[in-house]
Amino acid sequence: MDAPLWTETHAPALSDLPQPEVRDRLRRTVDEPMNLVLQGPVGVGKTAAVRALAREAHDDPDADLVEINVADFFGRSKKQIADDPRFAHLVDRSMSKREMVKHVFSEAASYAPIAGDYKTILFDNAETVRKDFQQALRRVMERHHRTTQFVIATRQPSRLIPPIRSRCFVVPVRKPTTDELRDVLVEIVKREGVDYDDAGVEFVAGYADGNVRRAILSAQATATAEGEVTMDAAHRTIKDVGHDDQLKSVLADARAGDYRDARKTLGTLLDDEGYEGGDLLRALLRVARRSDLGNDDLARLHRVAGAVDLDIATGTDDRLHLTHLLTAWGEEAHA
Repeated sequence: MDAPLWTETHAPALSDLPQPEVRDRLRRTVDEPMNLVLQGPVGVGKTAAVRALAREAHDDPDADLVEINVADFFGRSKKQIADDPRFAHLVDRSMSKREMVKHVFSEAASYAPIAGDYKTILFDNAETVRKDFQQALRRVMERHHRTTQFVIATRQPSRLIPPIRSRCFVVPVRKPTTDELRDVLVEIVKREGVDYDDAGVEFVAGYADGNVRRAILSAQATATAEGEVTMDAAHRTIKDVGHDDQLKSVLADARAGDYRDARKTLGTLLDDEGYEGGDLLRALLRVARRSDLGNDDLARLHRVAGAVDLDIATGTDDRLHLTHLLTAWGEEAHA
């Protein structure tokens, strides 16, 4: 899709957020800034809601909203962090990875706000932060509370230590209903001047199953491919929008021992396509059953997947557990 993504060009204002309870809670913090925990499943719009809040609260949101995806640290090596242009000016290669992470947290909070009395720092995917780093984050929050609003987005709030939870106002973000997603999509296709019918928009909204990003990108894919968002157009397009080819490449790379490429594709599906770990595991198994894998390979994959399914349900890092699945399966295939 070469055109600008509709998720960016139609980023919602605070008043456009589909969930009234989220709109109301965030609007209260515009005049009375407070630390927040936004908790809810993948793809429900937590990050978009924080950006909408920043545009409402800050005269210069591009300068006074700092976004830190903590998965950029805990899923990467020390060298990858040091080479990342976002962090290269903040860290020294002689630092340990622990020192790098703590230094980035502290430096981001220490900058003075550009256009107002305070700035906002978003820590996204916070369930991946280890408890010792959460203690460091708590100290940063205490030190800079006068000039910084801290917003923590997570799908697993129970992973946050009590001292952090106690310093934040909790904002639950549930899955939008099909009706709420339909209203969002209707507004976007109208702005884009795309022909649509109610059945087509309803089909796209239902297909997304509460994932806002998936709904919007599916509508855009349909409009791009068919020139309209009708029932027939959406059905034809979404049938082909799936990620089976990418899932097949993940399995093929793992089977061949190319774990780096397999992990990269996993990251794309998790980060850009809004998959949750359990959904991605089930999709991998579905594609594997329809592939030309031998019975022994398929049986080994299902055996490893049984343990990984439990790890995903109880753990904090879907990427780690799915990578373990592929590595363990691939190594057995070459044993």
